[in-house]
Amino acid sequence: MKRFSIGEAEVGGARLLVIAGPCVVEGAEMCLRVASHLRAACAARGLPYVFKASYRKANRSSVDSFEGIGRDEAFAALDRVRREIGVPVLTDVHEPAEAAAAAEVADALQIPAFLSRQTALLRAAAATGRAVNVKKGQFLAPEDMRQVVEKLQAAGGERILLTERGTTFGYHDLVVDMRGLVTMRELGWPVVYDATHSLQRPGGNESGGDRRFAFPLMRAAVACGVDGLFFETHPDPASAKSDAATQLPLERAEAFLDEALRVREAVVERAHA
Repeated sequence: MKRFSIGEAEVGGARLLVIAGPCVVEGAEMCLRVASHLRAACAARGLPYVFKASYRKANRSSVDSFEGIGRDEAFAALDRVRREIGVPVLTDVHEPAEAAAAAEVADALQIPAFLSRQTALLRAAAATGRAVNVKKGQFLAPEDMRQVVEKLQAAGGERILLTERGTTFGYHDLVVDMRGLVTMRELGWPVVYDATHSLQRPGGNESGGDRRFAFPLMRAAVACGVDGLFFETHPDPASAKSDAATQLPLERAEAFLDEALRVREAVVERAHA
């Protein structure tokens, strides 16, 4: 398994990586609040932490859906998280032209699932020298991520993460095939489980979902031996401007991490003893 760092966060090592934050940048103060809370929670548990927030939402269900507060303001908020909270930052990119600018304020760039096969976007992200996290497309078999890895490596990518976020099951539902976590890890790069997007029910005017399944599905993924957990969290999910149905309440973050660690200790670490 490849090992590397995103800022000071170790990836692919013995400790479970945590990538977490609000779905989208709604404002600097909220980002700082969430990042500070999660940094403390992860530090208390000895977990490497990367803050996540999208600076804009390019793939929205409705023309009326919130897309963001504006690029410059969102970039400034992410930069404050890096400087004031002292944690590495991850954000999405949607077009090749966005990659270089996003890399100025982020330590890792994320390729959204619907764009996971876009060759030019993958090349542009890899060319920045930042770590690249690719969400597996809902339409892709896990073994097909090999081609994604090859595209990144051909463009100079040396720090790659692959994230499972659910596979299209029906018109308005996703399913997580836990076998895919094992298959993707066989590609040799760290694999992350997205515990909140996997709960979505896409479609209609906005994506729905059911966050009550976050804990049980997370337990299964950790038991499969994933290298990291990705989850979105918000101080008040009901008022979140994106993914309100699936973001975890910030106050539940500690319980979520504790349960993940209990499973990891009981299943993964003892299996390798």
